[in-house]
Amino acid sequence: MFHEGRAAPPNGFTSQGATPGDQAIELRIGLVSSNIDGLRDKLMSISTPGSADYRQWLSADEVKTFVQPSSDSLAVFNSFAQANNLKTMAVSPSGDWVSVSTTVGQANTLFGTHFENFGHQSLAKPLVRTLSVYLPSQLVGHVDVIHPTTSFEDPNMRLTPVASVPVGRGPSKRDVPASCNSTITPTCLQDLYGIPATPATQRSNSLLVTAYDDEFAETTDLSQFLTQFRPDVDPSTTFTTQLVDDGTNPQDPDEAGTEANLDIQYTLGLATAVPITFLSNGEFDFTTALIDSAAFIGSASNPPSVVTTSYGGDEDSFSSTLAVKLCDTYATLGAQGISVLYASGDGGVRGGHDSPDQCTDNTFIPVFPASCPYVTAVGSTLGVNPERAINFTGGGFSNLFAIPSYQTAAVAAFKETIPSDFPGVFNNTGRGYPDASTQGWNFEIVVDGDTGLVGGTSASSPTFASVIALINDQLVAAGKPVLGFLNPWLYSTASSAFTDITVGKNVGFTCPDSAVAFSAVEGWDPLTGHGTPIFSKLLAAATA
Repeated sequence: MFHEGRAAPPNGFTSQGATPGDQAIELRIGLVSSNIDGLRDKLMSISTPGSADYRQWLSADEVKTFVQPSSDSLAVFNSFAQANNLKTMAVSPSGDWVSVSTTVGQANTLFGTHFENFGHQSLAKPLVRTLSVYLPSQLVGHVDVIHPTTSFEDPNMRLTPVASVPVGRGPSKRDVPASCNSTITPTCLQDLYGIPATPATQRSNSLLVTAYDDEFAETTDLSQFLTQFRPDVDPSTTFTTQLVDDGTNPQDPDEAGTEANLDIQYTLGLATAVPITFLSNGEFDFTTALIDSAAFIGSASNPPSVVTTSYGGDEDSFSSTLAVKLCDTYATLGAQGISVLYASGDGGVRGGHDSPDQCTDNTFIPVFPASCPYVTAVGSTLGVNPERAINFTGGGFSNLFAIPSYQTAAVAAFKETIPSDFPGVFNNTGRGYPDASTQGWNFEIVVDGDTGLVGGTSASSPTFASVIALINDQLVAAGKPVLGFLNPWLYSTASSAFTDITVGKNVGFTCPDSAVAFSAVEGWDPLTGHGTPIFSKLLAAATA
């Protein structure tokens, strides 16, 4: 039975011919969960202020009762695997993700695929993909997704612009140094958002930074960063490293990663004394890496309370079945009291990244996983007076996920501000993102011993994650549950704990201001969400 397909590979990918039949391939198969609708409903209940079970987060075993495949599905799948001599292994703690080792030839026979090698100028090696996939009749109703098949992940999944844009100087507000108009340091962010420098005290509350694409965090660079920008913190302060899929974190200055150093330096530089974990995933295939990292986090005996990820891709490059299944996997983390944060993308309304040839195309491109309703997407601002949405801040509306109940009113209010003749094309019924924002341009970091500037929503996500981790520290100290899945709270009792950003247009990084895009307005908008955090108000909303 036909399962899913696409007419052609995404732009930039070209077929290099059929993949040899004897080549080994490892598939990730997502089995149908026994009660995924029940898990979604339970997540909304326990994360919505005012509900009877608010913040009564579930254990991994309780999540498993919703997510594990039925005994019938397991029996059917195991029988299929045994009959075809397939080597299988459970990937996720609930057993809904399974790895299958086989050959390309056997996969072509079993799943009606025609695997080809697809090259891209930005990839070191080709992707093995097919344009269509079929399910054997006995697996229909028991299998949600097979990967890799029709998903072509963005080859540039690291969400960081590569050039600089001018940042005008101006008067600062409050006691924020004027220099924060041009460069950002931990002190700037502390001053802007009222983030305390007081060390956290609860060792059970931790923040995890994910890393992909051979991005490595260097302890020597971190020490130099702390010495230069947080002299009140012991420069020997460091992070714990955990590895997935043969990941590594070599401490070679020549291998220092801009993204990894940015994420680590600003989480340790802002979330003072919160235990930080660096999760390095060595898998070449980005989607497989996302699946395995989520499974690793969900199976941890002492999982982090906050996870931040600075990677993503255009939503339409992921198959719909894959995106939905992975989004539900993030729901399982949220249900366990884990706040999952993603950078919202660096192409404005035009995807993870934009390019000059897109500037006249008014069909907007959402970004995944930021578009998943069970993650908190973080956009970017710049400047101090006024703080405004930066042109590249990713935002828009999902083509795959419907508007979740928690943001119905906010999204409706924003759409009232869109002119009737607006030429932008987007899904009027889709989940809107981002949910919140922070500064995201000209962050001072240290890479290979040199101090430089970097920006992107990949700077904003670890910043907001640090705010959430510090609030969790105070909650745990007071004997209260951590914040967990944030969005229903952000759109209700915490919605007024932000500085509303009303200036800016997310045309993209390379497109001119005349390009069609959304504009920031009063209230929630798909550039900066609710705006930038006011720590004291967020803390008050969290402890109320």
